Amino acid sequence: MLSTFTKEPPLAMTRKRTAEESSKVRVLLVDSHPILRESFAWFINRETDLDVCARTGDPSKAMQELGALQPDLVLLEISMEGEDGVTFIKRLHEEFPQVNILVFSHLDEALYAERALRAGAKGYIMKQAPIEEVMAAIRKVGVGGRYLSCLMQERMLETFANGNRSQSLGMGSLSDRELEVFKRIGAGLSTREIAEDLRISIKTVETYRAHIKKKLCLRN
Repeated sequence: MLSTFTKEPPLAMTRKRTAEESSKVRVLLVDSHPILRESFAWFINRETDLDVCARTGDPSKAMQELGALQPDLVLLEISMEGEDGVTFIKRLHEEFPQVNILVFSHLDEALYAERALRAGAKGYIMKQAPIEEVMAAIRKVGVGGRYLSCLMQERMLETFANGNRSQSLGMGSLSDRELEVFKRIGAGLSTREIAEDLRISIKTVETYRAHIKKKLCLRN
């Protein structure tokens, strides 16, 4: 199947879209894993009403493609190389507020979906979802709608119903920066290594550690 894939196209040259192209939801696919990116582009392009107009694993190139192509949808993996995914969504939303963003990730929606929506995404779907469900999410968000799995919708509705709209528990209580620090602690990085990786001071990392311990009720 991979033999049918073409190389990633260069930045698009300006040209008029055909009537057939105008009727399709145009997708910019951003995923740092080449094989997964190409495989999923193939699946999307099989649909008669969807078209991957560009694909890349580089956040900087994605911003260039977005400005040049003006796609209907940016479909991205929130786990990115070189930049935090939630931070990238915020930057993308600030520079292109009209863009529709759908996160397509292997990371648990219970932990990341709400963060992605707050950052500017209009939907979140996990890579474990059936392909039909993924395509439905692309179509819905591609025309400006919103998408969350039934399980995630129930979870958020329960949070609102219980009066916890402004208060999250457990991992959901961590700020985006605290979560970045927490992931690096889990990966075995020292305080100094975390500080160097995030380009912050050791004292700041220690402060984040203290906040994480308090919010998660941890002794160490």
